[in-house]
Amino acid sequence: MPVSTDDLISEITKIVAEELGVEPESVTPDTDLRAVEGADSVKVLRVIARIERNHDVELEDEEVFGASTVREVAAVLASALSEGAAV
Repeated sequence: MPVSTDDLISEITKIVAEELGVEPESVTPDTDLRAVEGADSVKVLRVIARIERNHDVELEDEEVFGASTVREVAAVLASALSEGAAV
């Protein structure tokens, strides 16, 4: 069953909040992950690693590093999941 973009955004928001130590309400779909207080490259990489583990996918570095918001990361994940389903 395909996962909706809204579900992915919700999941990623929760992961971001947990990994960066902020309240989930402070993270919106358009939040720039690099601008969240306490965010650094290592923490952002932990967010991505957790997303990859949760979905058993490997996201392309170029796409991940080109994504700065929760919504953009969700789009990268949705694309990877749809490609995996097509294989």
